[in-house]
Amino acid sequence: MSAADGLIEGPDGRMRCWWHGNEPDYLDYHDAEWGRPVADDNRLFEKICLEGFQSGLSWLTILRKRDNFREAFAGFDFHRLAAFNESDIDRLMGDAGIVRHRGKIESTVNNASQAIELVREAGSLAAFIWSFEPIDAARPEKIDKQALFEMSSTTESSAMSKELKKRGWTFVGPTTAYAFMQSMGLVNDHIEGCCCRAAVEAERRTFIRPR
Repeated sequence: MSAADGLIEGPDGRMRCWWHGNEPDYLDYHDAEWGRPVADDNRLFEKICLEGFQSGLSWLTILRKRDNFREAFAGFDFHRLAAFNESDIDRLMGDAGIVRHRGKIESTVNNASQAIELVREAGSLAAFIWSFEPIDAARPEKIDKQALFEMSSTTESSAMSKELKKRGWTFVGPTTAYAFMQSMGLVNDHIEGCCCRAAVEAERRTFIRPR
């Protein structure tokens, strides 16, 4: 097998999805986080914001700055973050530890306020997010590299994007929404043959969906 097939051999001899390239921190993220279901509102909010920051960049760039982002953005506690003002945004624009893109910084503060409203409406951010989990029949019969390339966005991610935008969220396009769904376990996109696929699927089977 090679990266052309979508699988690469890791330093432990096991086969995995190709995209982490065996970079140690990226490999750890692939094994321990990506695709494992999450119901914690703060973690969901953090990830959807960081997916917005990734736009035009690689996830590895964001991953390596994630601790800096957490410090800069109040741990992505959206109740605290919603209180950020223009001086906070100016301060963040001077923080070399994050991606200094004013539009994305302003979007994160805006989305924090929208998250509070969404929790009031839906009970939790998790309940809203997980309502967009696709049914099995909507998924490809086989998850391989080609299938992933054909799913940069889906009907469900487009619906999530539309609903978030309707509520005033920004930097939440359909492609961003699908990457978010992949990482937070709404789908299992570890490809066939990846050593993590079965473990992730087992977690998804026992995961209690928030309502």
